[in-house]
Amino acid sequence: MLVEVVIDFTLLSLAAIRLRYKCAVKLFHCPPGNRIELTPNCPALILNESSSVFNFTELFFSLNLLLGQMTDLIYTEKELVQSLKEYIKAEESKLDAVKSWANKLDVLTRASTLDPEGYLAHPVNAYKLMKRLNTEWSELESLVLQDPSDGFISNMTVHRQYFPDQEDEKGAAKALMRLQDTYKLDSESFARGKLPGMHHNAILTVDDCYDMGKTAYNEADYYHAVLWMQQALRQMDAEEEHVVSKADVLDYLSYSVYQMGDLPRAIELTRRLVAIDSSHQRAGGNLRYFEKLLSKQLNELNQEGQEPATEEPIQLGTYKRPKDYLPEREIYEALCRGEGVKMTTERRSRLYCRYHDGNRNPRLLLQPMKEEDEWDSPHIVRYLNALSDQEIEKIKELAKPRLARATVRDPITGILTTANYRVSKSAWLEGEEDPVIERVNQRIEDITGLTTQTAELLQIANYGVGGQYEPHFDFSRKEEPDAFKTLGTGNRVATFLNYMSDVEAGGATVFPDFGAAIYPKKGTAVFWYNLFRSGEGDYRTRHAACPVLVGSKWVSNKWIHERGQEFRRPCGLTEVD
Repeated sequence: MLVEVVIDFTLLSLAAIRLRYKCAVKLFHCPPGNRIELTPNCPALILNESSSVFNFTELFFSLNLLLGQMTDLIYTEKELVQSLKEYIKAEESKLDAVKSWANKLDVLTRASTLDPEGYLAHPVNAYKLMKRLNTEWSELESLVLQDPSDGFISNMTVHRQYFPDQEDEKGAAKALMRLQDTYKLDSESFARGKLPGMHHNAILTVDDCYDMGKTAYNEADYYHAVLWMQQALRQMDAEEEHVVSKADVLDYLSYSVYQMGDLPRAIELTRRLVAIDSSHQRAGGNLRYFEKLLSKQLNELNQEGQEPATEEPIQLGTYKRPKDYLPEREIYEALCRGEGVKMTTERRSRLYCRYHDGNRNPRLLLQPMKEEDEWDSPHIVRYLNALSDQEIEKIKELAKPRLARATVRDPITGILTTANYRVSKSAWLEGEEDPVIERVNQRIEDITGLTTQTAELLQIANYGVGGQYEPHFDFSRKEEPDAFKTLGTGNRVATFLNYMSDVEAGGATVFPDFGAAIYPKKGTAVFWYNLFRSGEGDYRTRHAACPVLVGSKWVSNKWIHERGQEFRRPCGLTEVD
């Protein structure tokens, strides 16, 4: 029987195929990764008959033991003893390897447990923790499983349910890429741990960079695949230790560069690959294809030739990042970096600070809130000392057991669902659960003068490494009439946002429409109206939570709805009052 199997030699060895298929296998070779496309972009190379079709029956054989030749058993036993000695030697070698793992991880965990939050505040440390628990500990498990060790395996079984999986590791890698884009950090900065405000040293090895590039490649994100494969190559050329081969890195890099439209460099990189491994299954075919394609392009442009590609390493900015679904991406990310903030001297002169007693609210008369203007139009204010440290710790204590992937309300169905543009963990707390929550809800009502009886529950969110919430509206637009229908409390009239932690770098709340950036400060809260008095949405309030670069960001927010505010915030005379 002949079975055609598309195989990726970077992911599965020929020996593994032989053990898996007891039949002849015809092999097609294409660029590495999950996407195999048998098109001119990916010429299928069929190996010659002698090397591409294998008969695996020869690998399975039986040993006939002749009972009459008893003397042979003596020598057999001697061979078994020798085999036993080799087994003992292999076991000792394995034990040495396990000891080496244990010593390395012991040093690592001693350092990380001294200051867990500070250690994990570094995004590289967070990524490498995900990678270790998902990949490296599994490799250690496989090593120990060569000779079953009940104690270790039972421990692994108990704890494995809490380990991150492949999706978590991929998410951590994407978080680093998100930070790289938003804050314009090159791969070298991440690989060397050169991030602002960091007190823990963390580096990415050649193999880490390769895995980052491979994650991007498998998502068809060739822009980031190029950056990280180039970084892996740069560190290889600096003679850093590595397991991955340079041929594998060049294989991914050359094809990713081709996908970015840079044929001259793709040709140069493929030539380097051929020079390293002239028998590489894809390199020769890809090189011929790239050269033919480049020649065709030059003929169409009536050019006789083109300067060869430079051998200078690819840098951040060599290629333009492809456009995505977010129209204000560049403005949003610039604000996150502190660029393009439209706080002029004239505008600043219109901002004031004052004591706020909630229109002589009895609970605020003796201790009014300190109110500061953050922006004039739309009016955004910050309240100092909105939450005490004790209240913050209690809220976090109540929320932590319930934290789950944050959701957004589907504008069509009104149902809460997860979304890629919101990356955080959140929980919802009711006032009846604890006096602290009831007290916070009452304080919000006293400060704003709006009832919280129709508001949503207090939402607690934690933004870790790369955590963000891309530009969005808190209120529902006219094209989303059913967004809050199930609540029966009308639209979200206002947002009250408590900052429950300081953030070392990143994590600002930005408003792309008018160029404002508001930075987290523990214990403070910001407040703004999402709707005009007429009930029409204020589209200027589209805002975002910037990715956390260093640290961990905790917030709690109260979305206040229209119902019950009729006499507390009467309707205006015009649409934009």
